[in-house]
Amino acid sequence: MLKSKTFLKKTRAGGVMKIVREHYLRDDIGCGAAGCTACGGAHEGPALEPQPQDLASSLCPQPHYLLPDTNVLLHQIVSAWRPGTWASVASSLRLPGSLETYVEQEKGENANDRNDRAIRVAAKWYNEHLKKMSTDNQLQVIFITNDRKNKEKAVEEGIPAFTCEEYIKSLTANPELIDRLACLSEEGNEIESGKIIFSEHLPLSKLQQGIKSGTYLQGTFRASRENYLEATVWIHGDNEENKEIILQGLKHLNRAIHEDIVAVELLPKSQWVAPSSVVLHDEGQNEDDVEKEEEREQMLKTAVSEKMLKPTGRVVGIIKRNWRPYCGMLSKSDIKESRRHLFTPADKRIPRIRIETRQASTLEGRRIIVAIDGWPRNSRYPNGHFVKNLGDVGEKETETEVLLLEHDVPHQPFSQAVLSFLPKMPWSITEKDMKNREDLRHLCICSVDPPGCTDIDDALHCRELENGNLEVGVHIADVSHFIRPGNALDQESARRGTTVYLCEKRIDMVPELLSSNLCSLKCDVDRLAFSCIWEMNHSAEILKTKFTKSVINSKASLTYAEAQLRIDSANIRDDITTSLRGLNKLAKILKKRRIEKGALTLSSPEVRFHMDSETHDPIDLQTKELRETNSMVEEFMLLANISVAKKIHEEFSEHALLRKHPAPPPSNYEILVKAARSRNLEIKTDTAKSLAESLDQAESPTFPYLNTLLRILATRCMMQAVYFCSGMDNDFHHYGLASPIYTHFTSPIRRYADVIVHRLLAVAIGADCTYPELTDKHKLADICKNLNYRHKMAQYAQRASVAFHTQLFFKSKGLVSEEAYILFVRKNAIVVLIPKYGLEGTVFFEEKDKPNPRLIYDDEIPSLKIEDTVFHVFDKVKVKIMLDSSNLQHQKLRMSLVEPQIPGISLPPDDISNMNLNGPEKKKMKLEK
Repeated sequence: MLKSKTFLKKTRAGGVMKIVREHYLRDDIGCGAAGCTACGGAHEGPALEPQPQDLASSLCPQPHYLLPDTNVLLHQIVSAWRPGTWASVASSLRLPGSLETYVEQEKGENANDRNDRAIRVAAKWYNEHLKKMSTDNQLQVIFITNDRKNKEKAVEEGIPAFTCEEYIKSLTANPELIDRLACLSEEGNEIESGKIIFSEHLPLSKLQQGIKSGTYLQGTFRASRENYLEATVWIHGDNEENKEIILQGLKHLNRAIHEDIVAVELLPKSQWVAPSSVVLHDEGQNEDDVEKEEEREQMLKTAVSEKMLKPTGRVVGIIKRNWRPYCGMLSKSDIKESRRHLFTPADKRIPRIRIETRQASTLEGRRIIVAIDGWPRNSRYPNGHFVKNLGDVGEKETETEVLLLEHDVPHQPFSQAVLSFLPKMPWSITEKDMKNREDLRHLCICSVDPPGCTDIDDALHCRELENGNLEVGVHIADVSHFIRPGNALDQESARRGTTVYLCEKRIDMVPELLSSNLCSLKCDVDRLAFSCIWEMNHSAEILKTKFTKSVINSKASLTYAEAQLRIDSANIRDDITTSLRGLNKLAKILKKRRIEKGALTLSSPEVRFHMDSETHDPIDLQTKELRETNSMVEEFMLLANISVAKKIHEEFSEHALLRKHPAPPPSNYEILVKAARSRNLEIKTDTAKSLAESLDQAESPTFPYLNTLLRILATRCMMQAVYFCSGMDNDFHHYGLASPIYTHFTSPIRRYADVIVHRLLAVAIGADCTYPELTDKHKLADICKNLNYRHKMAQYAQRASVAFHTQLFFKSKGLVSEEAYILFVRKNAIVVLIPKYGLEGTVFFEEKDKPNPRLIYDDEIPSLKIEDTVFHVFDKVKVKIMLDSSNLQHQKLRMSLVEPQIPGISLPPDDISNMNLNGPEKKKMKLEK
């Protein structure tokens, strides 16, 4: 025992309690070095390598371990070292709480200095201890620190010590590691001019005082994709009058980066501006030409009416940086032999980053990852360092990796810790598994899914009862049986939140053994399920509802097309087909009733790629065909979700995980109402029911596709549906489904929300026990926040994957002419939808180096007049589609007008000479041939 402290404390009841605190030092922590007899058997946990297999250093030629100080560990370990180079040292070196290496804080010594001294004591102890192992042992511990004073003291005490930069530069065989050093000294990497561009950020203490007094506002900085000189700050808190503040101009953005938490100062009303309609991308190569930036800022300031002015502010300080590693490409400097280059991130909301690298020639034309180190006041761009080379631009593996990283999709292989909680194979159902579980293996249950589906979450059955009523069952994979609360498998599933479906691959939420095997309700195998069983009459009215854990044996795994074929074939009368026909009949009644209540039937063009079996490149692109069986499965999944939502809210009024869909504000519908009015149709939007009825009546005998276009447009008006905890919100309504309460229960293999709902339902019916986090509404609210984020990112990643594969398809296809319909008209463009491919794109009418046509835009109709031709929403046009590769980083599909013919604007149907792609010279030559 090192010391003991005793003191008295008065209790609430007025008594006195004696408290004794004793401080002990451990003597059972081994050094971790193999073959050390002095430490005996105290070698639990990770051990040091017998001979460090590290890179040869000119400063320390003999074998050595590295001991980094705290700041080096925080700022440099990820950047400069491969995983494992010193991770074992950091976890295994003698702890400061052990007998020989513990140090007391001295009088007048601050905590930081005490920690530095403790690390030096550990380094000295190690060097002396390792010498005792054997006379010929040359192992050393090298102390790595970027703190000048700390290094000087270490050298004085006889400890070999170097800065991170000194040590990295000594690794002569690996010069590329120098590029990975984080540039932490803002002064050391200043630009030559030294001119101050930005105002100083206020210290955190002043920002907090200002926020408290109302002088400053705290919010999240959201950069614009379209204009690098403009951003908005979303103010935190419910009571703020100005929820959104506009920032315009470099100096007002003041070095904030997308998603940073910032403090802003509201400018006087005389300095308020309107959101700019100008599209500006940062394309200049001269990284410090601030005068040109000021000229561009003047372009933003156009004369507007007072109504359009928005609250405007400037960033005065950064409360929290939310930087992450960024994917993108190197923009090589024009100066020969220069080591300073600009990195252009793939995300247009992130500014370009100044890095130093000796590998510019190697990295050109490749996707790389760069991390930001800091942003000095006198630099136009932030400083950063190279982290990783991902591969060549345009390669499928590289681009998939980029879109997963950019959308923050966790996609690393599952760790051994996670896999250790999987059932041991071969697995079978035991007597213990059957406890609190019904045996439903005798029922004629089948699943209906898309072709190629291996993660089968749900199965259905329908049979007639002796009393003449129908029994309908929805059987969902019992994932919560395998994923127990709080273990590593549960934590990883909660972190991932959802399975992400890309065009060619699936990023699973749970390991494949569960997703495609033990939890997948495949046919002819026994599987554990959670069943929701209703007794219904033939009018699809629910008479009884029962929830039970079960064991099922699916009799068939069908695709939507196979199930439809069975239903439609009069000569097939087996049990499975009879069950499907009963389900389909009830589903039609359920859907009709749901729509009568005001549920919306919206439309969204979804595409399916047909891949080449060898190259895996897309060879065909079609919109997905929806059958009656799609609707049949959907109706029973919705019904199960609603039934479960009611049950868990009944049992856990404060702790139910539910899903809501807020009603859109009236302003969201303006574009839909105007578009319908241009076709002499009226769309009512006061309630979901009136909107649904309006859409049903919006038909045109001469234009059958009009109704689909209106539904696609209506989808764009909707708000995002979100998960929430019932104890933290009063509004439960799901607008799109016209349901007062809703949750997700039917897809636990691919959604973590459903796993939580399964646990709540299991406790509600007495099939499982609860745990503290399940009934903690604040922890559930945190889970919901992560699930909403992961769900949104998964959607964006899926769209990015479709966009990339669409580009691959048209790259091989060349020029294509197709019919399209106008979805939106803009000031200088039209946005069109091509029904054949479910593809959306923009036709621009203003191009660089070409005379601008006469454009008249009317926001009220809305319409766009180009020369003498007027375009309205839903007009039919013909466009040419081709891949524009002029910008390698942001390749895109480019569309040009073919019909109607406008002289100087439209392309002749068979002419491609006007399709200037501004690409490499060799590409132009190919076109000329």
